[in-house]
Amino acid sequence: MKTVFSTEDVHPRDRFEYWHSVACEKVTAHTSIPEYRTGFQASLQSADLADIPLVVFENSPMAIAHTAHHAAHANADELFVCRQVAGRLALEQDSREVVLQAGDITLLDPRLPYTGRFSKGSKLLVLKIARSMLEARVGKAREMVARPITLLEGENSLTSAYLAMLPMHAGRLSPATEEIVMNQVLDLVAVSLATTMQASPRFSSVRSLVRLQVRAAIDARLADPALDASTVAAAAGVSVRYANAVLAEENTTIMRLVQARRLERCRRALEAPEQNHRTVSEIAYSWGFSDMTHFGRKFKAAYGILPSEYRRLERKSDGSFVTDLAISAGPFLPAEFP
Repeated sequence: MKTVFSTEDVHPRDRFEYWHSVACEKVTAHTSIPEYRTGFQASLQSADLADIPLVVFENSPMAIAHTAHHAAHANADELFVCRQVAGRLALEQDSREVVLQAGDITLLDPRLPYTGRFSKGSKLLVLKIARSMLEARVGKAREMVARPITLLEGENSLTSAYLAMLPMHAGRLSPATEEIVMNQVLDLVAVSLATTMQASPRFSSVRSLVRLQVRAAIDARLADPALDASTVAAAAGVSVRYANAVLAEENTTIMRLVQARRLERCRRALEAPEQNHRTVSEIAYSWGFSDMTHFGRKFKAAYGILPSEYRRLERKSDGSFVTDLAISAGPFLPAEFP
């Protein structure tokens, strides 16, 4: 990760003010009061993981407030996944309080006011995740903010360990690998949020958990060309009717989602240099397509180009074409495909 700021490079009298301006720019606007202005120390590093900006910062003890004024001007498209790396952080948002110890995770919404108090030796990792990408997996986020995601649950321990590795590898992965890792991060965070909310008496996350179970059942069986809605629903422990009703909230169905995930896997394979030795048809068949004409038509509908052309143009370029194409095409929307 790139070091954006360190108080070691700033005169002691200017350290806190300089730190505050950088933190407002790189994380979100807030007011803050250091426990000791004299001798204040802090550092901030940043990197991107595909579409997820990462920020890691250490700072001396201080109190912060993201006020209603700040919230009104915050980026409405972002949610913050916070993992405490060291020290302790106490947060309050939406009338809920959470105290993070090393390894603990919580969710913050910058559209809502919050306050926090950092202990001595605090170090925090923040993932700035697109609201749409997370809410597509877990539903509306408001009831999930400032909930403790602790290491007591097995799912949470896995999520925390995975997030801990990101700063070490961010900025060093290929675009195709970054996209895979980004989706794994989103899925793991969603599982932990759903697990935490299921235990909460204030909110039912059953439908969110069903969405995750359906997605997991699909991903585990994508290579099976005979995969059907009944098999997916049975693996998720629900009826086809209920699964499709839950997925309808995302404007999709079981089989549309199957097709979307298969096309996404094929696209990744076509981009990956280590899979250049495989033919387009071999890749399509390996991810459950049984008709190359059908595959080509659906791939073009999703990405605006035939799979063979997609690979050929990627090979002729330095890889930027694929990235530009994916950006211009926008996110893959399963609802577009009947």
